[in-house]
Amino acid sequence: RNSGGGLGEAASSRSDESTASSPPRVAPLQNLRRIRSSSAPASVRKRHPLIEDHYRVDREKRVVLPGVPKQDEDFARDLHDFFNLIVLVPVVVLNIMNWNLEPLLDSEKKADIVDAWTGEWFDSFFQTTALYFVVDLVWVLLVPSCVKSPGTIIQHHIATLLYILIPYYYPEYRWIMGACMLVEINTWFLIARRVFNKQGFPPWVIDLPPFISIRVKLISIFFYTTWIGIRCVLYPIIFAVLFKLWLALSARLETKFNVLTIALTLQFIFCVLNFKWTGDLLLSKIRYWRRGGDSKIDKGL
Repeated sequence: RNSGGGLGEAASSRSDESTASSPPRVAPLQNLRRIRSSSAPASVRKRHPLIEDHYRVDREKRVVLPGVPKQDEDFARDLHDFFNLIVLVPVVVLNIMNWNLEPLLDSEKKADIVDAWTGEWFDSFFQTTALYFVVDLVWVLLVPSCVKSPGTIIQHHIATLLYILIPYYYPEYRWIMGACMLVEINTWFLIARRVFNKQGFPPWVIDLPPFISIRVKLISIFFYTTWIGIRCVLYPIIFAVLFKLWLALSARLETKFNVLTIALTLQFIFCVLNFKWTGDLLLSKIRYWRRGGDSKIDKGL
């Protein structure tokens, strides 16, 4: 009996040891999920909202805070920012040189944006713009760390390079490129907000040094003015004019699939993105104000 009991105890002991040493069983589906989760890149596991590139964001409260994100020393980013601030100036200036606003200011004439385009400097404007986007695209491809959202920048530049081929091959639609590229004025101020305010000062605080205060306030005013005027007003106007031209061209060619179909589609996408970004920013600001942030409403921009 003692021998039998010893064998039973030994068997029981071995069974317990085997059970204790063996890893716990995991359901196949759960195991597969763990493998996928651990193998997924960081960019897939954690999405990076585009708004965080240019605004201070409280992720827990889902609100945009006053000021811009503080910028640490980053040579790749700073060099790329200064490149944009310098090169965008001739792009914008050459664009403006192709416009004459007198027809739009004449109340007796029923002129639209097409009538204000002269195109006198289009060749120089097109070459400078195309060169800028090609160089910037290659730059981001080679040094993706120079921007926070390289994928978005790459997609935007490719779409823009394809878009500007339309006015290049169809001179009657060159005004589209000029009107759309006015958004680079807002892009300049968007970059300037970061470059000239690396400390992340809220623009409407009172106790800033005078020079910094004026600089930050002016950039903020021009940024929001051009954002609303170009992205929220001008771009829908361009879409409306394009839609009328598309209807006329479709009737003449007896097909709705023509060159303006591409332009109309891209313009619609740009309008949707502009309104989405504007809505995201506005809703975040409203949430911040309602929760009684550190600043008043007039300081929240």
